[in-house]
Amino acid sequence: MIFENNRIEELNASAEKEHLRKFEMASSSIKNVEEILQKLSAFQVAIPSWALGSGGTRFGRFSIGGEPRNLEEKIMDIALLHKLNRSSGAISLHIPWDIPKDASHIKSLAAEHGIVFDAMNSNTFQDQPDQEHSYKFGSLQHVKKDVRKQAIDHNIEVINYGKELGSTSLTVWLADGSSFPGQLNFRHAFQNTLEGLGEIYASLPDDWKMFIEYKAFEPNFYSTTVGDWGQSLLLASKLGSKAYTLVDLGHHLPNANIEQIVSILLMEKKLGGFHFNDSRYGDDDLTVGAMRPYQLFLIFNELVEGMDARGMNHATDLGWMIDASHNIKDPLEDLLQSVEAMKIAYAQALLVDSVALKAARENNDVVVAQEILQDAFRTDVRPIVAEARRRAGAALEPLKVFRSMNVRNSLIALRGEKTTATGL
Repeated sequence: MIFENNRIEELNASAEKEHLRKFEMASSSIKNVEEILQKLSAFQVAIPSWALGSGGTRFGRFSIGGEPRNLEEKIMDIALLHKLNRSSGAISLHIPWDIPKDASHIKSLAAEHGIVFDAMNSNTFQDQPDQEHSYKFGSLQHVKKDVRKQAIDHNIEVINYGKELGSTSLTVWLADGSSFPGQLNFRHAFQNTLEGLGEIYASLPDDWKMFIEYKAFEPNFYSTTVGDWGQSLLLASKLGSKAYTLVDLGHHLPNANIEQIVSILLMEKKLGGFHFNDSRYGDDDLTVGAMRPYQLFLIFNELVEGMDARGMNHATDLGWMIDASHNIKDPLEDLLQSVEAMKIAYAQALLVDSVALKAARENNDVVVAQEILQDAFRTDVRPIVAEARRRAGAALEPLKVFRSMNVRNSLIALRGEKTTATGL
């Protein structure tokens, strides 16, 4: 391990006096601060195995150095994050980028660091060196049955890996679609996709969930076979009670009202989870909260309201995952920032006066309704989030600790300057 817990305690001690002053000030006007602290402590965000190295675009990729060279080292990096924030206690694997060759060993290694396995992610959007059929013209939508069967078999293989690791969910994202008019029959493509998903669904254990991800565009730009939340919801509804929609914040057309989508999916009991990121234009995969922090808060506000209306457990009843690609940032620093942004937005949403907001809505008082939301959003909850970390034994200031201890340089010394992580 790069550092020990006592080092975090030492650094916390030097910042504790100032932190407690800020926490006392921030909490003095919050009636349910202890309840909020408990919910923040229970909230865990799954780290994707593909986000621990430098990402990239089709134009290039710039290595950060010290990148994890295998799944074991990826788990160690997540353990570092979890030591710093105590909110990164899960890993989401992508197959075949991170196949657990010895599942028992991998599961034990993760357990040593308090890490569990979240959703398993399949890959039918790339051709692998040893596969027989190409996905150039789609996978589950493909006109050829042999290609569809290959995609189905891969997803079932991913389920089997997950069963060995203790995961209980499968995320399916399809790049299927078309680039030119006339290229495919939309109805046949959707029917083929539904049939293939049905075969995969039949292989799910009883306690598993299937998350169906959608995307408005890319890599196909004329049509996408699962192009929006309505198509995903239709598929999930046809498949059965174990199928849900997964919302990736970057997978929408510009200015989509994601918070409204969240509200309706929760109402229909078909919201399964999230891939959190941020964007300026489309699927930019930027740090969570970097561009639209108010939208992030509004999404969490709908999540809290909708989950409370159904009596759901905030921490466990939805899949909370990050999906990002880091081309110019240190990926571990970026993940620390993303988890922090999510917890800040969550804490702000917990501050919303739901009784007053309901009254304003019933009176059609638009001004007061806006003020109630913006009052919560403009509240500095960072000391509250930091106090939840402190009580959990994590760092008061994770990013500062990461830098002060030269974690990246230590990883480079351990692994080398020219390492490349699997995945993006």
